Amino acid sequence: MTVSYFEWVQDLQGFFWDEAQVNQQLEHIMKRAFQEVNETAIREKTDRRTAAYMLAVKRVAEATKVRGLFP
Repeated sequence: MTVSYFEWVQDLQGFFWDEAQVNQQLEHIMKRAFQEVNETAIREKTDRRTAAYMLAVKRVAEATKVRGLFP
């Protein structure tokens, strides 16, 4: 899914990354995501799956607060 997002962004901007660049960006994002989930799991004393859900719900709530509800 993340690589599909990269492809979409590249199409919009009219440039293309080679495989090495895609892999580098993907690795960066996956490491950061793992770190955020792991830190949440430790802080909240829960498993990583629950921590990932907690982060997801928090992000949706923040986006809804900033952007408002769409019809």
